[in-house]
Amino acid sequence: ALFPLGQILATTGALELLQESGFSAAALISRHVHGSWGDLSEEDRAENEFAVTRRLRLLSSYTIAGERVWIITEADRSSTCLLYPSEY
Repeated sequence: ALFPLGQILATTGALELLQESGFSAAALISRHVHGSWGDLSEEDRAENEFAVTRRLRLLSSYTIAGERVWIITEADRSSTCLLYPSEY
């Protein structure tokens, strides 16, 4: 793992999507914590690489069953949340 996740949270909408699609929340979180940022621009990927060692917010974006889901780890590493971008 590249950083601590803190408390892991998810919105109801994101959990429903994962359940309906059969996708694993644990698999997505594992990708996130190991630096596989998903569907991000090169600029956002570079920002995450910079943020890992500087305790800044981290964002991953994945497409599941045609829907975009974000994983955000807070700058203080107190929590990580799975959510739809519209729920941010």
